[in-house]
Amino acid sequence: MKSQGFRDTGRIDRRPARPGAYAPSNLANLMRCLERDPDIAVPIRPQGAGSSATDCNIASSGTTVKMSGLDRIIRIDALNFTVTAEAGVRLGALISTLAAEGLELIGSFDQTERTLGGAVASPCMGPGIGGQASLLSTQVLSMSVVTADGKVMKVSDTQQHLLSAFRLSYGMLGVIYELTLRVRPTTTFTASHRSMDVDTFAHVADRLAGGNVGLKFYLMPYRNHVYLDLRHYDTSNGNTYNAPWKIKDWGQSTVLPNVFKSLNRVMPIPSVRYQLMDTLSATTHGLVNSKLVRNGNNAASGGRHRRRKPSNLLYSTWCFPASDFSVVVKAYARFCRETFAHTAYRCDLPAVGYRVARDNSALLSPSFDEPLIALQTISTQKRGWEGFALDLSEFAENWGGTPLFNQTLAPRDAYVSESYGGRMEFFKKIRRQLDPGGRLLNPYLARYFK
Repeated sequence: MKSQGFRDTGRIDRRPARPGAYAPSNLANLMRCLERDPDIAVPIRPQGAGSSATDCNIASSGTTVKMSGLDRIIRIDALNFTVTAEAGVRLGALISTLAAEGLELIGSFDQTERTLGGAVASPCMGPGIGGQASLLSTQVLSMSVVTADGKVMKVSDTQQHLLSAFRLSYGMLGVIYELTLRVRPTTTFTASHRSMDVDTFAHVADRLAGGNVGLKFYLMPYRNHVYLDLRHYDTSNGNTYNAPWKIKDWGQSTVLPNVFKSLNRVMPIPSVRYQLMDTLSATTHGLVNSKLVRNGNNAASGGRHRRRKPSNLLYSTWCFPASDFSVVVKAYARFCRETFAHTAYRCDLPAVGYRVARDNSALLSPSFDEPLIALQTISTQKRGWEGFALDLSEFAENWGGTPLFNQTLAPRDAYVSESYGGRMEFFKKIRRQLDPGGRLLNPYLARYFK
């Protein structure tokens, strides 16, 4: 039998139906996609923007339900500070619409091309300030879901245990159709920036991770450098200009990846290529973080409101205990340098990290038990990436990292079960009750949730 290699996603029983993709434009069409019709191939997987790093939202032998056509913002309640929208609306469109009403999402989220449903059904995180919740799913008050047999079910905050299961459920309990979330008046924060070497960052990491501050950082292990983005709430409202944040995002998430992709293609000498890349990264981060951005709000800092995910980016995210990160960050920098020395592969973009507050509002919350530091390793170089991701997985497991089902490459099945423990077993029981036939369980997720 031919090995499936790195992207092995397990096996399921194939059923005689026609694989396909559907893009429902209303609730009735969505319900028909999930009816027990012999012509609809299973498994059935909902898909938002398709930004996952794993196969969690793919059904190559079944049916993919593309939710991006269900993109209405239904109601903004400025009196009770809530918004109700369909699951396919893009975060960027929602952020812009709320901003026009003087409101914002509670939390800052970079991937604004994601759909609202995808950002609630899987981790969408950002640098929460102080004890502010870092996961968008925390703000969900109620949702309407189409179940595995095509029926509509409503889940509200009066059913806390069930709502906790549906948050971060990865579409395994039903397809989220409509959501109501808490929002708040636009709130200004100040942004201050520091640059330092890895050892200095490690020395202050514990204090920053536990302080009343929003922490985001960019780590360049091959240059032994860290750029900090620290956020504090203002005591009074000040002027916030969107342009500096747009320039910052454009430089870091668009210009650098595109330039590096071209350099990988046209510059054959690795030592020269990497030297130039690191210089460009350092210059860009030093300029946009230290000179341009002084204050902001969640609407301004969430990145450009693109409709598609940045192309050519490979990434894998692990979450480490905040209490141990002063040690982990030095070990990670050493791992990157040693891996490069042994394999000649290295990531060409800085890693991005941010503090994730403790959050037990979702059964599968990665920070259910303690605050974490999310560390996202990013590269544009495909050749050698799979082997690097495997090595990274081994490193992260040795240091107590928590994997994310949509963003972490190559975690071992046994380690995943160990990381989520009894909560994962409880989730499996709920999943079997709501989807006894496994119609919403694709091969990748079946590895962990069968």
